[in-house]
Amino acid sequence: MAKRVEFGAGRKKKTDAFDVVNYIVFILLGLIVLFPIWKVVVDSFNAVGVYKFQFFPNEPTLDGYRTILHTAKLYRPFLNSVITTIFGTLLGLVMSTLGGYVLSQYEMPGRTLFAYFLLFTMIFSGGMIPEYLVMKQLGLTNNMWVLVVKHGMNVYNLVLMRNFFEGIPGSLFEAAKIDGCSPMGIFFKIVLPLSKAALASIGLMFAVTVWNDYSTVQIYITNRDQVNFQYILRVMVMDGDTPTTAYKVSQSTLYYSAIVCAILPFMLLYPFLQKYFVKGVNVGAVKE
Repeated sequence: MAKRVEFGAGRKKKTDAFDVVNYIVFILLGLIVLFPIWKVVVDSFNAVGVYKFQFFPNEPTLDGYRTILHTAKLYRPFLNSVITTIFGTLLGLVMSTLGGYVLSQYEMPGRTLFAYFLLFTMIFSGGMIPEYLVMKQLGLTNNMWVLVVKHGMNVYNLVLMRNFFEGIPGSLFEAAKIDGCSPMGIFFKIVLPLSKAALASIGLMFAVTVWNDYSTVQIYITNRDQVNFQYILRVMVMDGDTPTTAYKVSQSTLYYSAIVCAILPFMLLYPFLQKYFVKGVNVGAVKE
């Protein structure tokens, strides 16, 4: 009995020149990003401060991290960073999702006018002095909540959410309306469950922005009890104001250890959010 041979069976996928160049470029970009991070991590474990790149520390030690963990004056700034990042991210997501959902409604009167008005603020702003006067009138000077309020509204993220909502198939909304679902019911029962990837991506952008912001603290806050960890880290690195320690470690080891502590929360958080960046949200939601 003759065997049926399928056309194309056993054919290997050809790798063209574009794939090879693409792999090489991304490997090089990955190494460029990895080298500075690896140097910071290695130097944080090195008891002796060095300026050249090393793959492994000469004198391994954990005294830099012990100093950071045992320095009481760093506890309050770190806690301030955690609090402002959590509430700033939540406020930013609420404002972006609600605003994006409203602007995605084609039947809303003045939708285009509001959209252009918001886009105008991305190009032109009132400036630093008017912003400072507004924050002062709101009582947010010398107050860590200025980080939450200032970053609570981001037009770029709002536009991203609007574009994402507009990409959700309209048949889902029509089916929900036929079933008697209200607009807010559609938002909570349909839009948000389908928006996990967008919420994770934009939430991470909000969190990174609030967590890494030291310039706002430098402008609005003089009370040391209200500053965040990034401001303290900048003072340590730029002004050499490192905490006193009984351990025999160099000054550079201390602030490299502090840098690792500052980036560690997002290094631990990212693996849990990574799946939302690569997953198709609407795949299989409806079949046209």
